[in-house]
Amino acid sequence: MTAQDELRPTLTTEAGAPVADNQNTETAGIGGPALIQDQLLFEKLAHFNRERIPERVVHARGAGAYGTFTVTADVTPYTRATFLGEIGKQTETFLRFSTVAGNLGSADAVRDPRGFALKFYTEDGNYDLVGNNTPVFFIKDAIKFPDFIHTQKRDPYTGSQEADNVWDFWGLSPESTHQVTWLFGDRGIPATLRHTNGYGSHTYQWQNEAGEYFWVKYHFKTDQGIKNLTSEEAAVLAGTDPDSHQRDLRESIERGDFPSWTVQVQIMPAADAATYRFNPFDLTKVWPHADYPPIEIGKLELNRNPENVFAEVEQSIFSPSHFVPGIGPSPDKMLQGRLFAYADAHRYRVGINADHLPVNRPHATEARTNSRDGYLYDGRHGKAKNYEPNSFGGPVQTSRPLWSSVPVTGATGTHEAPSHSEDSDFVQAGNLYRLYSEDEKARLIANLAGFIAKVSADRDDIVERAIDNFRQADADYGQRLEAAVRELRKQQ
Repeated sequence: MTAQDELRPTLTTEAGAPVADNQNTETAGIGGPALIQDQLLFEKLAHFNRERIPERVVHARGAGAYGTFTVTADVTPYTRATFLGEIGKQTETFLRFSTVAGNLGSADAVRDPRGFALKFYTEDGNYDLVGNNTPVFFIKDAIKFPDFIHTQKRDPYTGSQEADNVWDFWGLSPESTHQVTWLFGDRGIPATLRHTNGYGSHTYQWQNEAGEYFWVKYHFKTDQGIKNLTSEEAAVLAGTDPDSHQRDLRESIERGDFPSWTVQVQIMPAADAATYRFNPFDLTKVWPHADYPPIEIGKLELNRNPENVFAEVEQSIFSPSHFVPGIGPSPDKMLQGRLFAYADAHRYRVGINADHLPVNRPHATEARTNSRDGYLYDGRHGKAKNYEPNSFGGPVQTSRPLWSSVPVTGATGTHEAPSHSEDSDFVQAGNLYRLYSEDEKARLIANLAGFIAKVSADRDDIVERAIDNFRQADADYGQRLEAAVRELRKQQ
């Protein structure tokens, strides 16, 4: 704590207790899973989920379609998931695309990550894979998610998104540098939803029949090719046709031009995780393909439009806590928070019986629970007993966990994520910048400079801090950005 910090008021919980650490979720040892006793995490996420009604707080603007996932490779050495059990096996799916920051009535063609939320209707229950069209994210710990999204949403005083808030947070959060380099590059504004990749983003666990487990990352590579919009093209399209992405997806399926994606996974043996050069559970990092080459495992095709957008797109719910046997979570601290936050958001926004809606309930099996009543309960259980154990023929547990347990060590506490040999907040952002062509770099610099230059004239400290993050990623990156921002601010 600096001398200046000592003069500032103390951050507290809703009950007024002082907050010791607002940066790191409490975990079971360094790098371990999150603990339910971290009530600051749950207080922040639960409050955040209830801040807006009735639309989603994030990912409000969305489009969706039904489709089919087909297995194309044998992955049984890695997972016992039934829907992945044999080549040629098909599973019904529902995919919802979305922008993150905009409201329900916002335009499609904007610079924003695209949500890529996929529901598999498997015979073992629904499996939800909740990701984006980028392989990384802005932050690595869920305890910072409400703070991050507040900077992207409307300022409580001005009612508008403010460049001061955005760049103040990003400048003070150097871990965001990698994702910001993705977002302000050419892929920041897809031309259509069909022409963008999807990623599971998080690291997940696969477990095989022998009980061995592996860490995996999912990639959905568009078969239509990557196509993007420049900032200038997007500005025109957003103003003239705000529904451009939704319309394109719907019309392509209507005419039988079914979009598809090649599904790949990166697979890491469990033993590699401890010594890998990057923390494999850090959502701000990728696993370089040279280390773990992507393996094709299937095809995803979208081939049926929803009949009613509200009933099937807006009321659809996705949660990364919806696993099936053979697939489970990792110690990724963002994923750990989302296991709670997504399901809780849906219970609040759609209702406690949201899973009973046609788009959300299992299609290849049936749900058998002892949960009853609540808003819009349809009485489906009749007079069946609502407790377990019972002697009236009610459903019973399998006693076989869905995924493998993982060892944890160390004392509980609000630990920072473990640092691996090549971990830094800047190395992968610099690598990404150097992969760009000269034309791509020029557009990236222009996009970033145009936004940073909007910071208030009396807050040069915010500008300098933001630019310094990019300078640490790559000297040329920072130098060019600094010059571009300086020139734009002179003109104001």
